[in-house]
Amino acid sequence: MTTHPQQGTLLLADLSGFTAYLAQTELEHAHDILSELLQLIVDHFRPTLTLAEVEGDAVFAHAPEGTLPRGEMLLDLVERTYGAFLGRVEAIRLHTTCSCSACRSIPTLDLKFIIHHGPYVLQAIVGPGKPLGSDVNLAHRLLKNHIGETTGWKAYLLLTEAAARALSIPTDGMHWQIEAYAEFPGVTTFSYDLRQRWIELRRHQAVRLGDAETDLELTVDLDAPPAIVWDWFNDPKRRAQWIGLAFDRVSPTAERTGVGTVAHCTHGQKTESVHTILDWQPFDYFTEEIARPSDGEPQALNTIILEATDRGTRVRSRHRVLVRPRLIAVPFFKRKSADDLQFALATLQRLVAQGAPAPTSSATVADG
Repeated sequence: MTTHPQQGTLLLADLSGFTAYLAQTELEHAHDILSELLQLIVDHFRPTLTLAEVEGDAVFAHAPEGTLPRGEMLLDLVERTYGAFLGRVEAIRLHTTCSCSACRSIPTLDLKFIIHHGPYVLQAIVGPGKPLGSDVNLAHRLLKNHIGETTGWKAYLLLTEAAARALSIPTDGMHWQIEAYAEFPGVTTFSYDLRQRWIELRRHQAVRLGDAETDLELTVDLDAPPAIVWDWFNDPKRRAQWIGLAFDRVSPTAERTGVGTVAHCTHGQKTESVHTILDWQPFDYFTEEIARPSDGEPQALNTIILEATDRGTRVRSRHRVLVRPRLIAVPFFKRKSADDLQFALATLQRLVAQGAPAPTSSATVADG
């Protein structure tokens, strides 16, 4: 059965260097390593994306138009997947006792991603269906590109102009290049070095409230995967829907959200608080400093932790009061803010559940 044409995002994750790796290693061990790495990619793509197929040393997934909240979230997903891939490769290298060439050559493997957007149909014989169409063919042709030759990168994300436009992804600072194929006109692409991006993200100091530093913790269970919940916290328009105040980003829109991003929480014309991200680990946690707008004096820290569950995501919102004297400030904060914060999370729970049956869950509050 073939469906009607639909617009959507196409994503390919491809193991770089695998052909050469396979040619010089033991097939049995190489197959086991390949299976483990491909399964890791699949696990990170689901359930945010629909898996189409595992194609040898590549994973092909798609997302119909409207199912991805923001393009930036897709970049976060790619970078998180790449970080997990590097971690797994290093773990295999460190813990293997095998001296065969397949195990010794694991560090030569790397990962590249292709993101394209366009029309396709789903051909369903068994399962949910596989995307077919000219744009699907183009996405696969882009696996054979000249980015590595031009830049020297082994691991990178390549984004077509069509995908950048459809997903509203800023391309400032990315490498611009046209790829040409006999059966397609010139394809404008934007790309960046995933290995360098991973290094930059690891440079930032971790700022995450633990049990001992937390003055107030609120917990809520949501019927959505961590990637979607992450967007409810970090898309200003979505966040404004459940906190009851306008939440406006003031950092340049061309910049990716991350450490240093600043937003204002406002009520009418009055700025209530200034939020600056101090730590940013997509789909795991982020920490923001909440400051007084009049003089920029920090008032509190808030760490949002996402934990995947069988039903979706458990959110832990941890708060630490920075105002002194804490003996007075902490009890005042709890009396003044706990009910409002819990109500906001309950509103978020209701909004996430809209349009789909949600499991029974409750928002709870725990004092630190």
